[in-house]
Amino acid sequence: MILAVLLLAVQTPTGEEPVAPYVQADANAGARPFRDDATFEAFHGQAGVDRIVDDFTDCNIADPRIADIFKGQDLVRFRRVLKEHFCYVLGGGCAYSGRTMKDAHADMGLQSADMGALVENLQAAMQAERVPFTAQNRFLAKLAPMKRDIVER
Repeated sequence: MILAVLLLAVQTPTGEEPVAPYVQADANAGARPFRDDATFEAFHGQAGVDRIVDDFTDCNIADPRIADIFKGQDLVRFRRVLKEHFCYVLGGGCAYSGRTMKDAHADMGLQSADMGALVENLQAAMQAERVPFTAQNRFLAKLAPMKRDIVER
């Protein structure tokens, strides 16, 4: 029992809460990455992705439409995995270590209106980073099919 707790603690990145084991695979990202790094570079590389995810997360936490969704969530893990997700999908060469979209959002009761608010906040974060509009649209088109695995009602 103590060994299992120690193993879980060793595998959990600093500042994150432990999660139940799952198979880690890039396929869990729910989208294939862009074939080259042009879109990743339009997002200003990893530093830009990091700023976008941090701004996006802060906006979501402060947004009265969806703030309750983020209460009690492991925001350290959320930020880390979302940065990996965006980097992977954008063709930045990152591996994605998160769960599938369906598993990550299970039992959250997310609605289409929640998804709309999230997309608005993501667009604002991308605009603040001065990501070109065409690159934003290409990225959003990659993310859009995930809605069916995220929205429950």
